[in-house]
Amino acid sequence: MPLEAVEARRLYRQVADQLRSLIDSGEYAVGSRLPTERELAEQLKVSRPTVREALIALEVEGRVRIRVGSGIYVIEAADAAPAPAAAVIEGPFELLRAREFLESAIAEQAARVATKDDVARIDASLVAMENVEHPGEASMVHDRAFHVAIAGSLGNAVLVRVVGELFDQRLNPYFAHLAHYFESPGTWRTALDEHRAVRDAIAAHNPDAAREAMRKHLVRSQERFAQNFGAETAAGSPARSRTAPAKPERPPKKQAKERAKSGSGRRR
Repeated sequence: MPLEAVEARRLYRQVADQLRSLIDSGEYAVGSRLPTERELAEQLKVSRPTVREALIALEVEGRVRIRVGSGIYVIEAADAAPAPAAAVIEGPFELLRAREFLESAIAEQAARVATKDDVARIDASLVAMENVEHPGEASMVHDRAFHVAIAGSLGNAVLVRVVGELFDQRLNPYFAHLAHYFESPGTWRTALDEHRAVRDAIAAHNPDAAREAMRKHLVRSQERFAQNFGAETAAGSPARSRTAPAKPERPPKKQAKERAKSGSGRRR
């Protein structure tokens, strides 16, 4: 018997696969509401960001529809668009956590070595960001330029490429779909203030402040994308901004399927 390659499936894909299986089996009928993010996270023993990534994946596939302030509803499979190549798509929160780790260290070093010309390039991207509408393609171009300019101050082409490629993952269908719900002119202004804090720390050659400013910016980006869809109260559950899993995050067990069957959206 020939051996097959072993695939380490991303956790959010495992959650999405399990929910899709329950939908296909009729456990959640068309028009029914799924359990809330909080309930799913508790039943599956995973984080709420992981559940959110799974729900966004299912919405992109056309299996569910997220109605802000109401809940997540199963829709007709016939309405589904062709699913993207999920095996190569990173989850939005996974990407932001990777950027938080990498770009915080880059900002710290940039504060040590950035020249006046480097700071001038960072400033140019900030000015462009201040004079563009958001959400939009132009704002993403200038946001990318800001992060790449910081990496460029280290004089390492590999880091420049990696930072640029990680930022470009914002264009993947899952990230773009999630951003659609939470990005606005208001969040853009807040993000601009966070960018300025990073710039000021680098210009002042304060490595600790630069690292912390970049870390805070990317942590707050995650928090903005993790805001409540507004379905918790609508489903009769107390609203909470975040709920930590009871145990360290791990792949869902088979028993989670049975727990999910008892969720509030079962065959309603």
